[in-house]
Amino acid sequence: MSFNVDSLRMTLSQRDQEILAINQAMLDSVAQGNWEQYAQFCSSDVSCFEAESEGHLVEGLAFHRYYFDLPSDGEVCTPPPVTVTMARPHLRWLSDHAVVVSYTRLTQKLVDGAPITATCCETRIWHNTNANWQQVHVHRS
Repeated sequence: MSFNVDSLRMTLSQRDQEILAINQAMLDSVAQGNWEQYAQFCSSDVSCFEAESEGHLVEGLAFHRYYFDLPSDGEVCTPPPVTVTMARPHLRWLSDHAVVVSYTRLTQKLVDGAPITATCCETRIWHNTNANWQQVHVHRS
């Protein structure tokens, strides 16, 4: 897990630490291209606004699945060396069963053999039903 909960342990509650760990595991599943794991984190009717949706609200998992099914870009490492970090996460609890998590996402990877860091701002809404946290909405810019 790339997010260092230890550095914020004194200021984060147990439930904050739990949801940030779940969010980090979801981000890691994306970085690893693990569709099965990613899909488990998402509600089947997850909605999103992302750069790839070009300003349109998209609902359901099919839109996301497309990106997991793309052929690899020829990298020889399996999985490719990618690290995803949540910078300055902010949590807003709407209830004991719903939380908004906002942060700057830092993605470190190799492009043509050179390390780069890409950034974007993300807001994810998580909902707990039947003791299971699922992502129900994503907004990324």
